[in-house]
Amino acid sequence: MKALSTILLLVCSNAFMTVAWYGHLKFNSIQGANPRPLILTILISWGIAFFEYCFQVPANRIGFADNGGPFSLIQLKIIQEVISLVVFTVFALLVFKTETLRWNHLAAFVCIVLAVYFVFKK
Repeated sequence: MKALSTILLLVCSNAFMTVAWYGHLKFNSIQGANPRPLILTILISWGIAFFEYCFQVPANRIGFADNGGPFSLIQLKIIQEVISLVVFTVFALLVFKTETLRWNHLAAFVCIVLAVYFVFKK
């Protein structure tokens, strides 16, 4: 149950992170929209990122082995990176219609999945 809770919290965290980091790029690309000043964009992104931390911190606390969770620190980081790439890919394909998933992207994802395999191998 702690493993599943950790992963679900990380998915939520990464959804907010992706919107905070990349959402403004889509807003600025809408025709006719005046780009917001950079400082305002940064402040809005920080506001969104606050919710990222509201999910990330509990995920790491619940999942960390020294706190009774199922994952080592390195395993937590690798899991977070895989989730981050999956969430980002879905976001990019759905929100930025001009992005395409190519074979080299898939090859890179396979390498990251292999990293997960190796970090969990005893």
